[in-house]
Amino acid sequence: MGRGKIEIKRIENSSNRQVTYSKRRNGIIKKAKEITVLCDAKVSLIIFATSGKMVEYCSPSTTLPELLEMYHKQSGKKLWDPKHEIKLRHLKGEDLTSQNYKELMDLEDALENGLAGLRDKLSEHVDGWRENIKELEEINKHLSFDLRQREMGMENNVRELENGYHHQSQRGAVNNHNDYNSQMPFFRVQPIQPNLQDRI
Repeated sequence: MGRGKIEIKRIENSSNRQVTYSKRRNGIIKKAKEITVLCDAKVSLIIFATSGKMVEYCSPSTTLPELLEMYHKQSGKKLWDPKHEIKLRHLKGEDLTSQNYKELMDLEDALENGLAGLRDKLSEHVDGWRENIKELEEINKHLSFDLRQREMGMENNVRELENGYHHQSQRGAVNNHNDYNSQMPFFRVQPIQPNLQDRI
């Protein structure tokens, strides 16, 4: 039986939508890697989830800026507004002589807001690293405890085996002694001279 066609429309259930997104995302990245290897193609793939999280893939033989430059030349479309480039140069502290007081204040506010955002993001990463470290420490404690329990169990097993061996050896020695005694011939000593009293 062939699989039925799936109607292409937005998945309403958020859990199903997330599962489908993960599967399709992994599938399209796999296909991008395959066409890169099989056909020596240059591929760049950028995916944004509804959460805003970005996933990207770029062929190892190139970089995203190189591909964007190639796209710009082939399509003739402007990917970058010159105004944005000028603003970026200003944010870097370049070409500020033409800026008036208000424009400089706006740049300062933009830099402070960007710095605050970077600090928040850095703080999130640090908190995440700390949580990961705590989780790893807990896992290490559990693994160490389990390992110690196993070692103690093995030590107890070895002791039981040793005790059983000694007990068996002692029992064997007693049995061997009894067997030896049972195999010894029984002699009754007879007097050499008859009893003189009997003769009288």
